[in-house]
Amino acid sequence: MKNEIKEKIDGLVERLNEYSRQYYVYDNPTVSDYEYDMLQQELLKLEQENPEYIRADSPTQRVGGEAENTFAKITHKIQMGSLQDVFSLEQVKTFVDKIHEDYPKAKFCVEPKIDGLSVSLEYADGFLKIGSTRGDGFVGEDVTENIKTIKSIPIKLDFANPIEVRGEVYMPRKAFEKLVENQIEQEQIPFKNPRNAAAGSLRQKDPKIAAKRNLDIFCFNIQKIEGKELDSHKQSLDFIKNLGIKTVPNYSLLENYKQIAEYIENLGKNRFSLEYDIDGVVIKVDDISIRESLGSTAKYPKWAVAYKFPPEEKKTRLKDIELNVGRTGAITPVAIFDSVFLAGTSVSRASIHNQDFIAQKNINIGDEIVVRKAGDIIPEVVGVSQKGENDSYYKLPDVCPVCGTKLIKGEESAVRCPNVDCTAQIFRSIVHFASKSAMDINGLGSAVVQTLLDNKLIKSVADLYILKADDLLKLDNFKEKSANNLISAIEKSKTAGLDRLLSGLGIKNVGNASAKLLCEKYGSIQNIMNASPEEIAEIEGFGDITAQSIHDSLATSHMQELISRLCEYGVKTDYETTVTSSDYAGKTFVLTGTLPTLKRSEAKAIIESHGGKVSSSVSKKTDFVVAGEEAGSKLDKANELGIAVISEKQLLEMMK
Repeated sequence: MKNEIKEKIDGLVERLNEYSRQYYVYDNPTVSDYEYDMLQQELLKLEQENPEYIRADSPTQRVGGEAENTFAKITHKIQMGSLQDVFSLEQVKTFVDKIHEDYPKAKFCVEPKIDGLSVSLEYADGFLKIGSTRGDGFVGEDVTENIKTIKSIPIKLDFANPIEVRGEVYMPRKAFEKLVENQIEQEQIPFKNPRNAAAGSLRQKDPKIAAKRNLDIFCFNIQKIEGKELDSHKQSLDFIKNLGIKTVPNYSLLENYKQIAEYIENLGKNRFSLEYDIDGVVIKVDDISIRESLGSTAKYPKWAVAYKFPPEEKKTRLKDIELNVGRTGAITPVAIFDSVFLAGTSVSRASIHNQDFIAQKNINIGDEIVVRKAGDIIPEVVGVSQKGENDSYYKLPDVCPVCGTKLIKGEESAVRCPNVDCTAQIFRSIVHFASKSAMDINGLGSAVVQTLLDNKLIKSVADLYILKADDLLKLDNFKEKSANNLISAIEKSKTAGLDRLLSGLGIKNVGNASAKLLCEKYGSIQNIMNASPEEIAEIEGFGDITAQSIHDSLATSHMQELISRLCEYGVKTDYETTVTSSDYAGKTFVLTGTLPTLKRSEAKAIIESHGGKVSSSVSKKTDFVVAGEEAGSKLDKANELGIAVISEKQLLEMMK
């Protein structure tokens, strides 16, 4: 029994740490906040009952995530800690009652919990000096230049003494919707939610991009101040508000649990009508002297808690299951249900992923299902609340819903249509081929592609290069100018470059970065096609599975015929670079720490201009590690493997 408990604790720790790493380090949340919180509560309960199994790396033993190395590191003068989460009004009451046992007259400052990216703003001599992210609470990232692009943040204060305030950078909902719309239009992967968008925008290397994202901020705490005595939290918020710092909205001074519960209930009812996302309510003891008496545990202050809203869930009737065919043939089932109003918008469809998910949830057409928005953004089916006439679950058909070809079992529970001539696959493959990240054919969006297919003007991407303006003029949607513009854009794409062509061909596991590495290694499409899986696997960052997948995709008769036609029509299949002849061509470099004068992007450009490659991780294939200040585990691993470690100065001398 004890071994089973230990294994369960170990499993939860591993899962939560991976979820945390994806969220904090890569800005890529893979589970909803609610699911993460429930798993952490389960882990906390097990650890309390079995303290001998508490691991040092358990998420319950730390404040937050790791700081990314993309920007210079900033050590916070005052720790940017986190609050203990509670998930029910009963827990809120317990907190309030416990405070009132020792401090009967204690009041509470209650405020919305803004769902964004936590930052610190440091002012000295009246001017903003440093803006940094929270990071792990102790060390964050210097994002000062991007912070300055947020118009609501004052660069100058009418207060000369040093002051540090903490706030939450967020993206207003309208700005988020506009950004996602633009990303979809540009064939980019859209951000999952406004918080993710805010984090990604604030950490852009180019402040001009951050400036276009319409970020905003609410400040909610004074971390440190000199030359001013403040006795309460509300007084501190009033003070910075008067300085012109944008403070968290609707903060209120309340006396008891009843008032706090009413505040939570009212805010919960109206939260989806706000222009910004909130995920809860923060309840803080207002009196600073009481806070100091209460103190903190190793992880949280004892004078505050954060109440987290549960996801809004609605019941509805599943009307149909639509099957979408992707460009690689993968079949994705989509639930079509009676429209419900969720998190501020009307929702009537949600992905149900694959056959295993459907079987696990026992989902079928006619069932009453429960739906919600993951992160208050992405619709998802939680489960079945009441079965319909059919007690069993829906079974995907054996044949493709578009072309009728027998489906085959793919990886990770997916099924796939193997017919490369399937019209659904052809449509999506052409849209991808023309996208901005691939061949960048301006004017060839999904609607135009569908029109060309419907009128039998094209059957594959190769057919684009034999289109003529006269062909387009026969269609209702084209005039002489638009027809000539599209033909010109198609002609221009012939010189897009081999790396873009490889990315556009939709080869499994080949994105922009891996396509460039293949091009740098082999120089032409023919050389790549002739390479063995073992040779491809030798490229830094490529594994055996990826190498085999690339080799197999290029070896199919369909792909070889397509590439042959593209060559015939003049599409450039040799790779041209501006790389200087160098002794370091093909060598792999890893950058770690903060370099004295160069930005990481500048060092990367210098290395690549001399034919070198820059990798994000150290391995036996690494040739040089360029180490700056505060180099961490990458430097340790380089020393362990005996890899040459050089300074910025040595790098510049090598690259003269």
